[in-house]
Amino acid sequence: NMASGVSPGTGMGKVLQVVQGTSSTEFTQSSPSNSVVYYPSSNKLSASITPSSTSSKILIQYVSTARASHGTNGDVGIALAVKETISGGSTTEIKPDVDTFGSGFYNSNVDNGSNYRVRLSDVVYRTPSTTSATTYEVGVSGYNADSNGIRLNSDNSRGEIILMEIAG
Repeated sequence: NMASGVSPGTGMGKVLQVVQGTSSTEFTQSSPSNSVVYYPSSNKLSASITPSSTSSKILIQYVSTARASHGTNGDVGIALAVKETISGGSTTEIKPDVDTFGSGFYNSNVDNGSNYRVRLSDVVYRTPSTTSATTYEVGVSGYNADSNGIRLNSDNSRGEIILMEIAG
């Protein structure tokens, strides 16, 4: 058991519940600002979980096809992020980096007028320290995207988020 990270007899590390959310509705943010994360106002790629203990951990896995349009030659980037909202409490945005033009996202040097799509995923491990309902929502961020913008669930592809409560 020690090799798997589970202490004998404590039950720590056990998966207590799993929740899934999906969306196949494309969200477009036209003329996005660099490194700002945008979230759909409806048809969200999100899921909610109510931890059974304040010591529980939440493992978040999410995936979506993102798209960016780029009107000039040079670097363009796109990233996914997740927002944690605790009912009656705080909201925290979790990005792969402070700036989209950094690590943990897709970046390319493309030609003028290019559109590109990429399937992105991430895994986040959180300790929300609450037994209140907690919602996790996926958003999209870009760097040097033009007025055609950035997209989440590009071309109505399927996005998915999975939440797992892990005994702490």
